[in-house]
Amino acid sequence: MSEDHMRHATGRVGPVDGTRSPRYAGLPTFARLPRREDVPDFDIAVLGVPFDAGVTYRPGARFGPSAIRAASRLLRPYNPAQDVSPFEVAQVVDAGDVDANPFDIAQALDAISGAASELIGPGRLLVALGGDHTISLPLLRALYAAHGPIALVHFDAHLDTWDTYFGAPCTHGTPFRRAAEEGLVAKGHSAHVGIRGPLYDRRDLLDDAELGFTCIHAKDLDVIGVPGVVERIRAAVGDRPVHVSIDIDVLDPAFAPGTGTPEAGGLTSRELLAILRGMAGLRLVGADVVEVAPAYDHAEVTAVAAAHLAYDLLSLLAVRA
Repeated sequence: MSEDHMRHATGRVGPVDGTRSPRYAGLPTFARLPRREDVPDFDIAVLGVPFDAGVTYRPGARFGPSAIRAASRLLRPYNPAQDVSPFEVAQVVDAGDVDANPFDIAQALDAISGAASELIGPGRLLVALGGDHTISLPLLRALYAAHGPIALVHFDAHLDTWDTYFGAPCTHGTPFRRAAEEGLVAKGHSAHVGIRGPLYDRRDLLDDAELGFTCIHAKDLDVIGVPGVVERIRAAVGDRPVHVSIDIDVLDPAFAPGTGTPEAGGLTSRELLAILRGMAGLRLVGADVVEVAPAYDHAEVTAVAAAHLAYDLLSLLAVRA
């Protein structure tokens, strides 16, 4: 290993030591973590999925993984909000990127599912960096194969349970309808959080309810606050294995301008981080952070938010690894 990574008494290899090597130097792995090939085994893998052929408005999320990794150079090894050093209690690695076909969605989904399946296993967890929200479908397929039906906690401005878009069954607006139809998610035990903005028809909400999702709207935070949202999430998922999927557009455009389908009236970064931290103790088995489109970002605001969200997700997963 050519870089000066932190080594712990447990034998785990952590990030490059920022007190010895400037944080803007070295290989651009997530949080300057070791690569998968640098260690004999791992507990948690960070996987980039640079795919955005499923977008319906502004493209560019294929560059999300590299932007999130660049912003993650700011991260440090101790998370005081969760009182955990995630890279010390778990061996976390950067597993590189999936080679996803940019012209054939079906082939890309197979490649993503295959790459995720190689990283998921007994005692092994996964955080994926997107990419558009289409990638959650193959991730859920891989998780279902390992764990059975998954309780999904989905942070987003949009439901992503459309049937088709321009006749296409797999886009970033349809992954959770397909997942529900395939039995990948536990009906009645999954939740959307942060939903807002105009819809094509009231039927969109009714169809979503019929699929078995609990819907927590962004406006609900004005009434029940963060504790109320956390309580509803916990009531929905129970003790089932949980996948957390974060579309960065769940944040208000003031906090995440660099995304494909921004909607006014979203969550603040602080609110979203607080909700995640309130989920400590749930049976998290995986997570993704998607829809970062750096071409529309300003001063890396969106990428920094995404990097910190991924870090807090890793912190939640590390205590379970």
